[in-house]
Amino acid sequence: MNIIIFAGGTGRRLWPLSRQNSPKQFQVFKGEKSTLQMAVDRVRDFDLGNVYISTNQNYVDEIKRQVPDLPEENILPEPAKRDLAAAVGLSLMRLKHKGLEGPTAVLWADHFMKKPDNFKQALKQGQELTKQNPSKFAFLAETPGFANENLGWIHLGENIEDNKYKFEGWKYRPDLESCKEMYESGEWMWNPGYFVFDLDFCLDKYKEFMPEMYSGLESMVKNKDKLEEEYNQLEELSFDEAIVEKMDNDQAVVLKVDLGWRDPGTLYALKEALTEEQEHNLTKGEGEIHEKDAQDSFIYNEESDKLVATVGTEGMMVINTDDVLFVCPKEKIKQIKPLLEDLDDKDLDQYL
Repeated sequence: MNIIIFAGGTGRRLWPLSRQNSPKQFQVFKGEKSTLQMAVDRVRDFDLGNVYISTNQNYVDEIKRQVPDLPEENILPEPAKRDLAAAVGLSLMRLKHKGLEGPTAVLWADHFMKKPDNFKQALKQGQELTKQNPSKFAFLAETPGFANENLGWIHLGENIEDNKYKFEGWKYRPDLESCKEMYESGEWMWNPGYFVFDLDFCLDKYKEFMPEMYSGLESMVKNKDKLEEEYNQLEELSFDEAIVEKMDNDQAVVLKVDLGWRDPGTLYALKEALTEEQEHNLTKGEGEIHEKDAQDSFIYNEESDKLVATVGTEGMMVINTDDVLFVCPKEKIKQIKPLLEDLDDKDLDQYL
C-alpha cells in the first residue's frame, strides 16, 4: 500500500507555539518525538519504501533530519501552499508518474494516537477493502470521547458487518448543542480525516470533479519548470470540498475504530489531548510556572529566567515565549486566525 503523510501545514492555530519556520508537526509536545516522527513510526510495518511525505519545500531539510531513514525521493515538496485539494492531487499524480497504483492511504503528521495497533489494523482493513473493490473510499471514523465542536463528524449508516458501516454523510465543526445530540445518539463518529482508496480511482475523481486542476497537475508533474511557475495559480480548496463532498454516499464505506486519537489543532485542543480530565491544567516549558487556584488552563513558559504566575485562571491559555506573550480564554481560541491576519497587515510578520 502507498502511504502519504501530509506535513506541510504552518500550524497557525497553535500560535505562538507553532510558527511558520517551526510548525507544530516538527515539535515535541509529548514524550521525546515530534508528531511527524510518531506518524512515521505508526506505519513502519508497511515498509518505509512505500511511505511518502508531502510537505512545503521549506521543510524538506527538517524532514530529512527528523526521519533520516526515509528515502530522499519519498519526500514530495510543494513549491507553494495551495490547500489540500492541490496538495493531495499533486502527490497522487507524482505517485502515478512513478508507475505506482493500488491502495493508497492519506494520513496526517500532527495527531496523537494512544492505540496505534488499532490504527495499523484499520489501515490493513482499508487496504483489503480497496483491493476487493477499487471504486470505494474507506473512511476511518474515531469513536468520540465527548461532544467536540472543533472537529468534523461522520454519520454512520447501516452496519454492514463488524466495524464496517455505510456512509450517511458528515458535518464539519457543528455547534456545541448539535455535537451533544450527535454524541449521545451513538450514530456519529469523529472524523480524523484518514482515507484509504485506490490511486487511479481518486485521480479519476479529480478528472471528473476538478478537470482543470487535474490537467494542470498532470502537465506540471511531467515538466518541473511548469510546476514551479504554475502550481501557485491552482484553486485553493480543501480535499473534502474538491473531491469527497461531491461523491455519492454509496461510493464510501466507514470503518469505526478506537484509536485514542486527538488532534492538537489549537492550544486548547493540545491541552485537552495532554490532560486526563477537563478541569486539569497543563503546564509546560523550560521556565518556572506557579499557578494558584487554576483549572482547565494551559500555562506555558519558555523563558528560564522568567517566572509566569497565575491566580484563579479558568479555561485560559497563557503562553510565554521568548518574543510573544499570548493570553486567551478557551472560548476565543478560534480568534487566533484573524489576530495573525492583523499582525501580518501591520507588518509584524516577524512574530508569525
